[in-house]
Amino acid sequence: MGHGVPELVLELNGQTWTLDPSRSYTLGRDPQGDMVLEDARVSWRHATVRWGGHGWLIEDHGSTNGTYVQGQRVHQMEIGPGAAVHLGNATDGPRLNLSAAAPAAPAAPAADIYSAQTAMAPAVQPGQPPQQYQQPGAQGWGHQPPQQYQQHQQVPQQGGWQQPYAQQAAQPQGQAPGAGGGESPTRFHQVAVGRVMRIGRALDNDLVVSDLQVSRHHAEFRATPGGFEIVDLGSHNGTYVNGQPVRQQLIGPQDTVGVGHSTFRLVGDRLEEFVDTGDVSFSARHLTVTVDGGKQILKDVSFGVPEKSLIAVIGPSGSGKSTLLKALTGYRPANQGDVLYDNRNLYKQFAELRQRIGLVPQDDILHKELTVRKALRYAAKLRFPGDTAASEREARIDEVLRELKLDIHKDKKVTALSGGQRKRVSVALELLTKPSLIFLDEPTSGLDPGMDRDVMQLLRGLADDGRTVLVVTHSVAELALCDKLLVMAPGGSVAYFGPPEEALNFFGYETWADVFSAFENYRDYDWAGRWKGSQHYQMYAADIDAVAPQSVHVQPQVVRPPVPQSWGSQLWTLMRRYCSVIASDRGFLALMLLLPAVLGGVSTVIPSDYGLGAPAPRHFNQDAGTIMLILAVGACFSGAANSVRELIKERVIYERERAVGLSRSAYLMSKVVVLGAITAVQGVLICAIGFSVRKLPEHGVIIKALPAAELCLVIIALGFTSMMIGLVISSLVKTSEKTMPLLVMFAIVQVVFTGIMFKIYDSPGIEQVAWLMPSRWAIGAAGATLDLSHIMAPMDKNDPKNLDPLWEHSAGIWGLDMIALIAIGVVCGIAVARLLRRHEPEVMRK
Repeated sequence: MGHGVPELVLELNGQTWTLDPSRSYTLGRDPQGDMVLEDARVSWRHATVRWGGHGWLIEDHGSTNGTYVQGQRVHQMEIGPGAAVHLGNATDGPRLNLSAAAPAAPAAPAADIYSAQTAMAPAVQPGQPPQQYQQPGAQGWGHQPPQQYQQHQQVPQQGGWQQPYAQQAAQPQGQAPGAGGGESPTRFHQVAVGRVMRIGRALDNDLVVSDLQVSRHHAEFRATPGGFEIVDLGSHNGTYVNGQPVRQQLIGPQDTVGVGHSTFRLVGDRLEEFVDTGDVSFSARHLTVTVDGGKQILKDVSFGVPEKSLIAVIGPSGSGKSTLLKALTGYRPANQGDVLYDNRNLYKQFAELRQRIGLVPQDDILHKELTVRKALRYAAKLRFPGDTAASEREARIDEVLRELKLDIHKDKKVTALSGGQRKRVSVALELLTKPSLIFLDEPTSGLDPGMDRDVMQLLRGLADDGRTVLVVTHSVAELALCDKLLVMAPGGSVAYFGPPEEALNFFGYETWADVFSAFENYRDYDWAGRWKGSQHYQMYAADIDAVAPQSVHVQPQVVRPPVPQSWGSQLWTLMRRYCSVIASDRGFLALMLLLPAVLGGVSTVIPSDYGLGAPAPRHFNQDAGTIMLILAVGACFSGAANSVRELIKERVIYERERAVGLSRSAYLMSKVVVLGAITAVQGVLICAIGFSVRKLPEHGVIIKALPAAELCLVIIALGFTSMMIGLVISSLVKTSEKTMPLLVMFAIVQVVFTGIMFKIYDSPGIEQVAWLMPSRWAIGAAGATLDLSHIMAPMDKNDPKNLDPLWEHSAGIWGLDMIALIAIGVVCGIAVARLLRRHEPEVMRK
C-alpha cells in the first residue's frame, strides 16, 4: 500500500483480496476479469473498484441490473471499511463486504513472474525436433508451475467463482439451464390449477416473449388436475420439451420447455424462465470422426470455452479443421463424442438449438446480384415466423446493418463490395436471428492484411457484445485478439488449447511458420500426447471428462420439426428472390434470349421445298426430319443450359438455409417453376423463328386446326425435361467448371438417339437405350404430328412398310410420346430431390 492510503479488504463468497491502490479491479461475469461472478443478474463487465486519489471508489459500468449501496442504486460512489455493496439486486444480489486490514507485503505481479520463468526455456530453432514438454519439477519450470497458473487452480469454485476454463464450459449436463450451474432465472411466473397461461410475441399474451423466433400466439401452459402440460398453438418455429418438438406434452420438474430463445422450467407452482441472451458455454467432448476404411480423421478432440469468447482454430492442411467445424455444427456429427451447447447435447436437440447457432461458410452465403438490403430482406422473410410483420423484419435488418456498420452500403449490390464488406454481409445474415454461438470458416481467406484485421476485430466485437464466436482460420496475424486458441495437429488431434499468447512458448518456437514446419517435418510425433502431458491440458481441457451424459426424462411424441414459414410462403419467397437474382443479371437475361433465337435461326438456313408439310405424290420430304432435329437439339441445349449451373452455384446457400428450416421441396419447386417458365418462353421463341419460313401441315392430331401449336408444345416439353436433366447434372457435380463438358455431351447424345439419323426401332439394345432419351420421345411426338413415317424416306429400303411405331399419325401415339417425355422429367425431379439430401446436415437426413 502507498503511504497514507487506507487499507481495504474486499470479501466475496468467502474469498478475500487486499486491494492495491496502483491498479483497478473489475467485477462481472467476464472470465478475464479480476473478480468473476457467475450470476445472471450481474453484467459481463459490471463494475470497477479503484483508488480515486482521496478514497476508494466503486463505479458501475452501465450494468443492466445495477449496483446498490444501502439499497440505493449508484453509478459511482466512495466506499470504505464497513460498507456493503450488492450487485444486480439491492437485497439478494452478490454482496461485497469491505473492511480494514493490516498492511501486506507487496507481491510481484503474476505476469512478471511468468515472463521471467518462461524466458528461461530455450527456444527450438527451425529444423530441430520439438523438445519434450517439461513437467512441473523439470528443468525450465522449477518445482512449481508459473504463478498465474496457480491462481487459476487455487480460486474457489463455489458460487460460480472463477474456475478453470474447462470447468466453466463443462457443468454437469443433466442439469437444466439455471439448475446448479450458477445461472439464475430471468423471470418467475405463478401457475395455478385451472389456469391457462398463453405464451407469444403479441402483447395480449399472459407471458410476452419479445423474440422474432416466437409466433404471435405460440403455446400455452395448462395447469390441469393431472399435471402441467404444454400445448403448441401451431407455432412456426415449434415448441420443444427436452429439445424435441412436441404438439402437446405433460411436463415435470426435470423437463425444460423451449420457446424461441427462452427456456422454461417448472418448480413447484412457479414457472422459471431463462432467456438465452448469449451467456452460454460451449464444449466438445471426445469428438472422433471415422471414415470408410476405419481411418480416423478427427481423434479424441476435447475442449471447452466460457460464454462470450472468441476462439480461433488453426492447423496445417489435413489436420481436420473442416471436419471439426462440421462436427461442432451438426452438419456431420462425430461418430463418437458429444457437442454441448449450454450443457445440452447439440446432436440430440438439433431441431431446437439450430436456431441459436450461426454459421458463416468460407463461400459467401448470399446472392451477389442483389443489394445488401434486398439480400437480408429475403433471408429474414425465410427465417422469421410467417406472422412477423414487414415492419418488424425491417427494424431487425436496420439494427443489424447499424451494428456491423453496413448501413451506408445497404443499397449497393453485393458484387460492388470489398471482400471484407461481403464477409460482413454474410455475418449480418446470420445475426438476424440473434444466435448465441457463431461459427466462421476461413472468413479472412483471400483478404489483404488490413481486411484480415478488420474482420478479426469485427469478430472480437461480436464476442464482446455477448456471443461465443469460433473461427477456423489460416491467418495467424491477429490471434492476439482471441481469448483461446485451438491448434490442430496432422491427423486430426489437438496439439494445444489455451491462451494464444502462451502458444508459441508451449511449442518452443519463435514463429508460427516454425510450428507448422515442425508439424510437417515430424508428422509421426505424438503431438496429442505432448499436449495431454502438459500443465496447459490440466488447466484448460482435463475437466471436460467430468461432464456426465445427458438424460432425457420424458420421451415426447415424435413430431416433424416445424419450419418458420409454410410451404407455400417459402415457395413464393424463393420464386421472388430467384426472379430478382435473374433480373439483376443482365448478361444472363441477354443470353437466355439470344440462345433460342440463334438456335431457331439456324434451322431456317436449311433449304426445303416442302417445309414441314407433306410433299407432292411419289416424293419424300427428308428435310422435315432434319429441321425438327435441329429444333429439338436447340430445345435440349437451351433447356439444360438454363439449369445446369443453378444448384451448384447455390450449394453453400442451400446448405445453410436448409439447416435453419428451408423446405427442400419448396426450394426445388421454385427452380422448376421459374426455370420452367423461362424454358417455355424459349421454346415459343425457337418455334416462332423456326416455323416462320416453313410450310406446315394442314392438320394436327390433337389440335387439329393449329399444328404449329401442337409442335410448339412438343418443343416446350422437351425443353422442360432437358431442364430437369440439367438440374440432375448440377446436383451431381462438385464444381461449376464440370457442367459445361457434361452439357455438350448431353446435347450430342440427344442428336444420336432422335431416330432421324438412322433406324432406332427394331435395333436391340439401341432402341432400349433410346427410351431413356427425351429427344427420342419428342421427335416421336413431332413425327406423329407431321406423319414423318410417310413423308420421310423409309429407314429400311428393303421393307418400306416397316415404319417407326412412335411416329404413327394418331392421337394415341402422340399422347404416349408426350407422357413418356414428361415422365422422364418427373423422374429427374425425384432424383434431384434425393440428391439434394447429400447437402444437408446429417442429423436432418431422415
